[in-house]
Amino acid sequence: MVGDQKQKERSSSVQWYCGARCFQKPSSPEREDVVLSDSKRHPPDQKKPGGWKAMPYILGNETFERLATIGLLANFMVYLLKEYHMNQTSAANILNIWGGVTNFAPLLGAFISDTYTGRFKTITFASIAAILGMLTVTLTAWLPQLHPPKCDVAKPPFGQCKSANSMQLGVLVMGLGMLSIGTGGIRPCSIPFGVDQFDATTDEGVKGINSFFNWYYTTFTVVILITQTVLVYIQDSVSWVIGFGIPTVLMIGAIILFLVGKKLYVLVEPEGSIFSGIGQVLVAAYKKRRLTLPQGQMDHHGIFYDPPPKLFVLSKLPLTHQFRFLNKAAMIVDNNELKPDGTPVNQWRLCSIQQVEEVKCLIKIIPIWAAGIISLTSISQQGTFTVSQAMKMNRHLGPKFQIPPGTVGVISMITIGLWLPFYDTVLVPALRKITKHEGGITLLQRIGIGMIFSILSMIVAGLVERGRRASAHLHPMSQVSVFWLAPQLILMGFCEAFNIIGQIEFFNKQFPDHMRSIANSLLFCSFGFASYLSSLLITIVHGVTARHGHPDWLTNDIDAGRLDYFYFLIAGLGGLNIVYFLYCARRYRYKSGIQSLEDQKPYLDLELVDPTKQ
Repeated sequence: MVGDQKQKERSSSVQWYCGARCFQKPSSPEREDVVLSDSKRHPPDQKKPGGWKAMPYILGNETFERLATIGLLANFMVYLLKEYHMNQTSAANILNIWGGVTNFAPLLGAFISDTYTGRFKTITFASIAAILGMLTVTLTAWLPQLHPPKCDVAKPPFGQCKSANSMQLGVLVMGLGMLSIGTGGIRPCSIPFGVDQFDATTDEGVKGINSFFNWYYTTFTVVILITQTVLVYIQDSVSWVIGFGIPTVLMIGAIILFLVGKKLYVLVEPEGSIFSGIGQVLVAAYKKRRLTLPQGQMDHHGIFYDPPPKLFVLSKLPLTHQFRFLNKAAMIVDNNELKPDGTPVNQWRLCSIQQVEEVKCLIKIIPIWAAGIISLTSISQQGTFTVSQAMKMNRHLGPKFQIPPGTVGVISMITIGLWLPFYDTVLVPALRKITKHEGGITLLQRIGIGMIFSILSMIVAGLVERGRRASAHLHPMSQVSVFWLAPQLILMGFCEAFNIIGQIEFFNKQFPDHMRSIANSLLFCSFGFASYLSSLLITIVHGVTARHGHPDWLTNDIDAGRLDYFYFLIAGLGGLNIVYFLYCARRYRYKSGIQSLEDQKPYLDLELVDPTKQ
């Protein structure tokens, strides 16, 4: 998964996918985006971009950060169950809460980077925090004082092992917190910082950026395979200390490598966060709520504030009738609202048309974004209860080798790796001939298909768990093969290929270019809310379903519980969610056409555009 970028001045902080697909240099005068001249983009006193010379340092830092955090998360459920002797519910809740914090952290990291520190300093301080977090977690496995005494939790009587005390849990949580801080600074800044090193106004720079995105995706895939195979095997079968120590040492090397390359980097100064601009539009519209908007589709010279765009704004949005009450924020009541140089006297009372339309883009996308949260809840189960299932199944490959339970998730990654090339090279061209749509199907259709796969994966997971549980009761000495989990994991891979990648493309294409810091942070927030929703469901089910002497659905011994009912519950919520999504999708209006800056009308002269007639 790769992120989308077009210019280095953009106040953006992107995440994984969509760059190689979405980033294209305009080839005709009728282009959507306006590329800045080289003199504007690189003043004479600014050094030339570092290009590929800087990439080993940037990609190395990002790769090892993901190796540390993903390597930790891939098998952490097993670590909490085996080494900290937690029950299944507590371990799943800790992972979900930590996952939520980690996914919300990039939003704060993007704000700090864009507003105050810049990307280089943010990545540097965040890398140090990640190192401290990894060192702390490694110490919890190394020092006997930081974890409970050894005990085999898999043997009855269940729940008799000594659990972790407050000090041990506090040290563990502190380590996870430091890792979240590191993730919050590195993930939103690594891709835009890499794009900063290329000049997107040249063909060579565009090719460099596309290659950078490809390498970013390649390293991400390699990290997933390494963490879910080699690292998980070392942690599960050799030593937790070594399994945690390897990514810790690599992370230390990564920050050294990153700092060594400083002389090669182009460092872009922070341009200020766009969050303040959003607040200004809302406040200005509220202050002018009693004004009456002009009616009809006519020329309103001098009524709306429409200055030339700022340097980092790459495309111009026309004024639309959707959410018309916000248009009041751009209405000029009298000339006293403007300074002699044409700028507003009070930015919290008068905003530009561009600012207003950017806020509208955000408001339109929120319902679609909210619909994605429940569908991502099913994905959260891969690192928790799917691992618990694997621990109860036959994982042997031959007489000596046993598959670590945390490795089963690699089936989803293999599915994505095999499906995406087929989808892009075979299926999309075939669908394009039928639908006449550039992507074969619309982005909202792609997201909806992913949601359906999410529901199917939970239904299949419930049926598989029902069969596994019945087999465990009938034949206690004979375990079913772990490959029974393959169908639900394959369906989950299709869910990710359609839903997640579809959301990333949708957010990137429906937001203005310089607002993609928010666009890409939305997916992080979706995963964060999905983790919290999963934790809430676990807590409710755990508390409500234990009655009349029967264990709850999610009891520590899943053979005695009803994990299949929990999967069916998530599938039912997904069914209700797909109805809500279809309602939102039918009412959604795609972003209206973008105006080329060369063709703009004079200052303060704009025609109202009705997007329904475009």
